[in-house]
Amino acid sequence: MMQWKRMPLGPLQTNCYILWDDANRCLIIDPGAEGEKLVSWLDAQNLKPVAILLTHAHFDHIGAVDTVRNTYHVPVYLHEKEAEWLIDPGLNGSGLFGMGNIQTAPADHLLSSEKTLSIGGFTLGLFETPGHSPGSLSYYVQSEGIVFAGDTLFMGSIGRSDLPGGNHEQLLSSIHDHLLTLPESTAVLPGHGPETTVGEEMDGNPFLNGF
Repeated sequence: MMQWKRMPLGPLQTNCYILWDDANRCLIIDPGAEGEKLVSWLDAQNLKPVAILLTHAHFDHIGAVDTVRNTYHVPVYLHEKEAEWLIDPGLNGSGLFGMGNIQTAPADHLLSSEKTLSIGGFTLGLFETPGHSPGSLSYYVQSEGIVFAGDTLFMGSIGRSDLPGGNHEQLLSSIHDHLLTLPESTAVLPGHGPETTVGEEMDGNPFLNGF
């Protein structure tokens, strides 16, 4: 049985998630800011990171990547379409929103297709869910009934698609084709705000009335 924690970080309270197993190995999803706070919590829990997974590379999801990577010497996974975003404040939006120049070293592993990922004892389904950004990914842990959805789907809302590389119709298709096809009990763990379930969003999300 695995456990997970949602840790909102930074000025936009971006959700970083920590998923760990009985051996205290863990995955870090979207370490967006406040790297020292995150590292302190991990050490206090005696957790041992094995990888950093990024749902996408907007500035508020990547700000603590290098702190975590350099502390634990773990690889970073990201979709290849956003490979340059980590090193370019103009692409990741930090320049656009006046957040300073947020940038990190390049990702260690670039993902290019849907597959099953096996990382350090963890098995995840990888879904390409573009629309909020061209390289947005969702990570599905079937055994735990959870999906890390990034900024694709929120409780009662959906991701914005008016940023560079966004596409509203593509976003809706991603949600319909990949997230709403999961079991209704699946917990959706979004990039901002509280968790929800697939069933709750199918029934009550006003942006998905057409589905």
